[in-house]
Parts: sequence; structure tokens; C-alpha cells
Amino acid sequence: MEKIICGIQQIGIGVTNVYEVWKWYKEFLGTDIRIFEDSTVAELMLPYTGGQPRERHAVLTVNLQGGGGLEIWQYKGRTPLAPSFNVQIGDYGIYAIKFKCRDINVAYNSFTSKGVEPLTRPQKNPAGINHFFVKDPFNNTFEIYESTSWFKNNGKPTGGVSGAIVGVSNIDNSLKIYTKLLGYDKVLSDLTGNFNDLNGLPGGTGTFRRILLAHSKPRKGAFSALFGDTQIELVQALDRTPNKIFKDRLWGDLGFIHLCFDIKNMDGLEKECNDLGFPFTVNSNIKHNDKGSFDMGEAAGHFTYIEDPDGTLIEFVEAHRLPLLKSLGICLNLNKRDPERSLPHWIINLMGLKKVKGL
Repeated sequence: MEKIICGIQQIGIGVTNVYEVWKWYKEFLGTDIRIFEDSTVAELMLPYTGGQPRERHAVLTVNLQGGGGLEIWQYKGRTPLAPSFNVQIGDYGIYAIKFKCRDINVAYNSFTSKGVEPLTRPQKNPAGINHFFVKDPFNNTFEIYESTSWFKNNGKPTGGVSGAIVGVSNIDNSLKIYTKLLGYDKVLSDLTGNFNDLNGLPGGTGTFRRILLAHSKPRKGAFSALFGDTQIELVQALDRTPNKIFKDRLWGDLGFIHLCFDIKNMDGLEKECNDLGFPFTVNSNIKHNDKGSFDMGEAAGHFTYIEDPDGTLIEFVEAHRLPLLKSLGICLNLNKRDPERSLPHWIINLMGLKKVKGL
């Protein structure tokens, strides 16, 4: 069986206070479903944590209208570092998380009506899609764009995580990862120049090559109906030498720490990564139990990491067991399912029982 990319499971965000940050995202981005929450030691990420195991507290939260989640990640016993420079679009790494909406003006007004002034006004991107940018109080940038890919409608102005903007040094080199490996094979736009829709962003008046990618084939897998369609935009600055966003910092420091894909067939994926020249840099199989899984607290599975050509971390997770209703001891055993089929909607909707009302 070939590897299956099921969708963007989550994007990780390093923060100083999980609950303070989550409260803002819950209010403005609708991420009110707690998939899991735990405090453990990140013992396998040594290449990216200064060679030491690190204690951390993390929450995975989603917006059940559709899209991936946010893994809100906080060091325990260590003060996370911010970048030593002002991050600009085109700097190497994850610059912004994409969130989808049905109506761009409704989404825009959902911020301004509560006193949050977005960085840009609603306008069309080079592919003709309405979008705008907004920054949270913690210096993280988000792009909100119109989409027709939804799991359900519960009246919120935005959905969940639906892609990312990634700064790269050479777009053509990066396509080996994002197109060949991850399946973003549909080019929605590929332009070079100055872009009015970036005015208002730090560095946004510069000269760039921008390529907006989507996947031509629908995603498959247990949660593919929830994850939906996603986009990756690669941005290459042409008139300056960008900084690496995580230069001289650790994984888990402030900002977007990784882009995580839900997958099936880790062995097949590893072969593809090796063939393309991007071997796993972290592999949880060194700590697997007798059932072939890594214990992730409430969940279990197999996770790995690679780096894109500029060092941006991409995580892959093959989930084996997921908590559905922890209070009743109900878990999903994903090893016993057809790997290509989505879970029935009613099972995914049960996650609505994990809605968090107050923080």
C-alpha cells in the first residue's frame, strides 16, 4: 500500500500560557473542541530541543466546522524565546496559518466588531480568492480566506486550519516536498512581482515569487472529511536575504513550530522521503510498545519529522488509538479500519461532546 496523506492534522504553536492563548483562539477562531490535553516530557525531539528532554503542556483543539487543529504547546520550566528580529513575510519557515471562512466580510467583521484590527482589508489574492490577514495578541499571523470545503455549519464565522504560508529560499527546490511528497500538485497561481494584497504585512511591499498550491485529488482517510481541502502558499523573497524564523531557537519556542499531516503507511512514507533526499530526523519507533505504538498520553500512534530544504519542520502522525469520549472510556482503534475510508459523520460529530465552554 502506498502512503496516504489524509490532511493537515494540526499546526503547532509555541506559547507562554496555553490557556490565555487558547481563550483567544476559541473566541476568534472557534477552536472550542479539546481533542486531547496532557503534560509530558518531549524526549524524542532532542535534535530540536538543545539535546535535552523537555517538559511541556500541550492541547490539541479544533473547530468542528471543518479543518485541522491547533496544537498549543508550552514549555514547563523553561521560558520560551521570541525571535530576535521582526519576522517578515518571506522569512524561512511557517509565516502564517490559513483559516477558512464562508463569507470574507462576515469573518472580517467578526474581528473588527470585537476591537481587533486586521493587518489588511478583504481583497483578492493572485488566484482571485478573497482573503485578509490578522495578527493575534501573541504576535502570530493568520490568513483568513474564503472556501467551499466544509464538514458542517454551526454558524461560526471561520472554520479550522486549512493550510499555511511558508517562506522558502528556492520555490523550485521546495516543490520536491510540497508537491511530490505531500500531493499539492494543483497550481492556483504562480506570479512574481509586488503584491497589493500583502501591503500591511511586515516586509509586504517587497518583491516576491508566490506560488499557491492545492491538491487535485480529494484526501482519503479516517478524518479526511473533517480536514477538508487545504492550500500551501510558498513565498520566496527576491529583493532581500531572509532570516530563518527559528534561528538560534528551539522547537517549542514562540511561534509556529511545525506543520503536521495525518497519514497512513509510515513505512511507505519513509521510503518516499528517503528517495527524495529528506530522511526522517525524528522517529518515534525507537520507543514503541509491544503493540507497535508510541504512547502519546490519551492517544497512541507513530510520529516522525522531516525538514523541508530550509529547515521548516514537517511532522507526520499515523494515529493508532484516539480518545473519543474519555469519560466513558471510549476510544477509536484506527488500525482496524479501511485506511482510505472516512469515519462516518456521526462519529466525528461525537467530538462535539468535548466542547470547552469556559477557560
